[in-house]
Amino acid sequence: MIKEKIILYLIIFLFSNNSLFAEIKILAKVNNDVITNYDLKKESNYLEILNPNVSKLDNNQKLILAKNSLVKEIIKKKEIEKFTDIEKKDFLFDEYMENFYKRVGVNTKKEFQDILKLKINYSLEEIKNKIKIELIWNDLIYSKYINQVKIDEVEIMNKVDSLKDDLEKKYLLSEIVFRKKIDKTLNETFEEIKLSINQVGFANAANIYSYSDSSKFGGKIGWLSEISLPEQIRVKLKKLEIGEISDFIKIGNNFVILKIEDTKLNKKIIDREKEINSLKDKEINDQLNKFSKIFFEKIKLNYSINEN
Repeated sequence: MIKEKIILYLIIFLFSNNSLFAEIKILAKVNNDVITNYDLKKESNYLEILNPNVSKLDNNQKLILAKNSLVKEIIKKKEIEKFTDIEKKDFLFDEYMENFYKRVGVNTKKEFQDILKLKINYSLEEIKNKIKIELIWNDLIYSKYINQVKIDEVEIMNKVDSLKDDLEKKYLLSEIVFRKKIDKTLNETFEEIKLSINQVGFANAANIYSYSDSSKFGGKIGWLSEISLPEQIRVKLKKLEIGEISDFIKIGNNFVILKIEDTKLNKKIIDREKEINSLKDKEINDQLNKFSKIFFEKIKLNYSINEN
């Protein structure tokens, strides 16, 4: 794979008239995998598709985001290759890709491919391979940690039983999940992130600072019903208007800053079983996401990351 990549870069170097390829430089290495300026350009353009606000960042900030994204992807790929053959692992992409297209603001595969042609970018197959790495990673996390997930079923049932057939409030939320920096206090870290939000916007600050997988999409996590949120988050959100951001909220070993993008009220008839299953699924997903972050930070220490 490394040899093939080097040959590809040599072909680009020898035969392209585009100034971008005038000099291919290795800017980082993860073990023996190289990351070049060409890789960073492609990843940067891809991140702009996931979060158009990235285009407002300066080139240096874009390249830092791209490098961090590729380093994370390489480590995940190397780790899952220890457990499975990625090429043979099969997923049904159609439904997932339909949701992916909607998330980036297009309706069809053709529209997405047209966007890819506008700038130097990945092919659709390359993007599918990137998504495949994420799906297999999630599968690995599930198999490793599902038995450690703890669900308080009584609490969930009591929460659902407290609901009435009435108006249900939903929040359209974005998040920045962060940790205190070693050389700063928690408040100093928070103030640094707030300054970044003021300078480049919430979505780009999420790209820069957030540890969550939602960071690639500018921190967007979608519509969540009020009942599905932890009490400490509900209390914070009730004090905010649309467009406002919360103070930092401690969630496990991390901290989260939330932004209310929009709200809505729906007339709701309670389906008890459906609500219980929905809250269970969300709790399982939240806990698995925490395990994913912990596991990644642990295995990252086993990799040599060199940056030029």
